[in-house]
Amino acid sequence: MNEINLQVQETSGDRLDRYLAQELPDLSRSRIQQLIEQGNVQVNGKVCTTKKINVKAGDRISLEIPEAQPLELQAQEIPLDILYEDDQLLILNKPAGLVVHPAPGHADGTLVNALLAHCPNLPGIGGVQRPGIVHRLDKDTTGAIAIAKTDLAYQHLQAQLQAKTARREYLGVVYGAPKVESGIIDLPIGRHPQDRKKMAVVSLEQGGRSAITHWQILERLGNYTLIHFQLETGRTHQIRVHSAKIGHPIVGDPIYGSGRSVGVNLPGQALHAWRLKLQHPVSLDWIEVTAPPPQTFTTLLEVLRRRAAISS
Repeated sequence: MNEINLQVQETSGDRLDRYLAQELPDLSRSRIQQLIEQGNVQVNGKVCTTKKINVKAGDRISLEIPEAQPLELQAQEIPLDILYEDDQLLILNKPAGLVVHPAPGHADGTLVNALLAHCPNLPGIGGVQRPGIVHRLDKDTTGAIAIAKTDLAYQHLQAQLQAKTARREYLGVVYGAPKVESGIIDLPIGRHPQDRKKMAVVSLEQGGRSAITHWQILERLGNYTLIHFQLETGRTHQIRVHSAKIGHPIVGDPIYGSGRSVGVNLPGQALHAWRLKLQHPVSLDWIEVTAPPPQTFTTLLEVLRRRAAISS
């Protein structure tokens, strides 16, 4: 248990949670509110469980921060391809086949298990000793993924995604040849009404959520196309659902694809989180990382280029 003692120096009229958030920048406001609600904050020697009281000059505030509870998961030594790391965040190039979160059917061997081994002394997020998965990649989608190490970083990175200031760019190989060079797909996405394991274009009235994908052709490869995607929103399976909906599913996609073989042994869909740009939660500097595509992706491109050259 860590104890922090503060004395308010001047009359600010700030609410208790706002004052503590300013004084303790390593703790997010939501974490501070949680500590207040749990009775871990005293004002002038009395426990205070409401965040809304106003502090005034001379007030003595005592804050107890419980040790982060260990996550009930096994740390596992799994190799990680690290693109960027400091004491606040970690950016990895995720391989195909690696599930991000433990789930039914994937109790271990996940990215979270690997992170617990790589970062054994995590300070904790929301009072639990765990890495903060800010955004997810499907099991067989490769590429850049950001992980928060601290509560502050987790809240800051989530806010960037919600404000659409963080930029996520993907490379994908699709079936067919779009008639135009670029476009925007603005179609809401929700759970498939019949198959609960799938997502689908679902109207807002039926429970779908706004989903916007920007795309631009990088290379035409006969009856295939290499496309640069940029996400404006981050719905589950967004690029895969949108691509299939406009008649150009991602090559190798086992759920939304055409089922046609391209003659290249792919571990899953040919979709790669290529570039990630975000603001550092403490320094506020912009960080931009590029994740090299896996060998299977580059091999697919080489094969399709050869075929396109022969047929032209």
